Amino acid sequence: MKGEELATLPVGKNWPSYNGDYSGRRFSGQDQINETNVGLLRAQWTFHAPNSDSLEVTPVVVNGMMFVTSANDAWALDAQTGRMVWHYARPITEGLIDDASQHHNRGVGVWGTSIYMETDNAHLLCLDARSGHLRWDVAYTDGNPNYGATSAPLVVNGKVLVGTSGGDDGVRGFISAYDAENGKLAWKFWTIPAPGERGSESWPGDSYLHGGGTTWMPGTFDRESNTVFWGTSNPAPDFDGEVRPGDDLYTDCVLALDADTGKLKWYFQFTPHDLYDYDAAETPVLVDAMWEGQPRKLLVEANRNGFLYVLDRTDGKFLSAVRFVEKLNWAKGIDEQGRPIRTGAQPTATGTRVCPGFIGATNWYSPSFNPSTKLLYFLASENCDIFLVSAEKFTPGQTYYSTGARRSPGDHSKKILLAFELGANKPQWTYPQVGSGHSSGGTMTTAGGLVFFGDDSQSFEAVDGRTGAALWHFNTGQDIHASPMSYAVNGNQYVSIAAGSNVFSFGLP
Repeated sequence: MKGEELATLPVGKNWPSYNGDYSGRRFSGQDQINETNVGLLRAQWTFHAPNSDSLEVTPVVVNGMMFVTSANDAWALDAQTGRMVWHYARPITEGLIDDASQHHNRGVGVWGTSIYMETDNAHLLCLDARSGHLRWDVAYTDGNPNYGATSAPLVVNGKVLVGTSGGDDGVRGFISAYDAENGKLAWKFWTIPAPGERGSESWPGDSYLHGGGTTWMPGTFDRESNTVFWGTSNPAPDFDGEVRPGDDLYTDCVLALDADTGKLKWYFQFTPHDLYDYDAAETPVLVDAMWEGQPRKLLVEANRNGFLYVLDRTDGKFLSAVRFVEKLNWAKGIDEQGRPIRTGAQPTATGTRVCPGFIGATNWYSPSFNPSTKLLYFLASENCDIFLVSAEKFTPGQTYYSTGARRSPGDHSKKILLAFELGANKPQWTYPQVGSGHSSGGTMTTAGGLVFFGDDSQSFEAVDGRTGAALWHFNTGQDIHASPMSYAVNGNQYVSIAAGSNVFSFGLP
């Protein structure tokens, strides 16, 4: 499994990376399961991960073998039966804080006969895909316990790209690339500029060392232009902007980097001088489509700040932004340059109601794009919080929020599945959820005309991709904090998702 299959559009029998292919579209070319027979889907097998009650992994499948992760463990499963083939175990790391202390892991990358995973304390492991034996282990931070890792690696051109979590904990974000064969560092891009570099005026003194901008979700890759697109997190401290004047580059950005050198080609910042923890870690989806009568190479992102953006991915030019949630009061809109028109709503010492709230209008859970329907599907969240601020000094081993957010009385969170045509000013259709609004299930779409997603009431669902009509659901009995995928073995299509502590696989009778 090397670059040719990873670059294949759409994915077929294999699902070789976190998003399926490099584009981030999460579109499966499998059509055996479709709107006429999806109601017949039945659970074929279940795999229980013993060390987690909240899996966030997307399974990867290559030639009938499924790879899943939980904390610092990896398993190889027979994708047709769920039988365990091998298990790699590593103790969880003590002394971590915040997100890293939850020991989440979202999956593996694949290259040749190797699989790659990140550990909770930001080590990159290379395992033999056939046996699970450890080939090499590289620590890609300096051991600072404020760093963590929760992502799945992205393997591009023989390099394994990784990032870290900890954007709320006073670390300096970066993306690193390692040689897939020997684990040697190929390049590193720091997301917070050092003194004298462009954007450093936002980071007086040594504050750049604690500026956030972490890279805690995998990016996407355009093979034609050899460009990696990667999102960055919020600045730190989260809610106190006084100590970081200006735009706070390169936080809340999508970065376009040369895949071979890590050199920055362009960037786009969604929320300059972020005061709300509006990470831009959401998937930058790559779509080739007509735009205003001309073929364009687009980058599309449903951002945590409540706006759906369309950019030209060749140069980062801003093309459009549309609001996709009703509860949004931090900005009145987006100007012609792509910058938000702010309302003045921001954290205060006594508390200010801000919408979207702390979890954002969407988040890391995966969107998907179907080239047949020409619709982007993603889960939106209607929510507000009371944001507060108080000055705080950075302290090693502690979080660096400068206060935080609490529930807004009378505001109840609600999840909604949205389907957007690019450039439209409203959804093509909506599918409201029943639940408390705190799940993190993502989406996947197929050539069979379906959208699969984890809903907010512990069910795995399928709807018609053109109309949003409900077609099938399976009650997992557990909260869903992961995104689905599809694969085929011996000519039979399956769909799979993690829920709670289990991985479920479904197929036709």
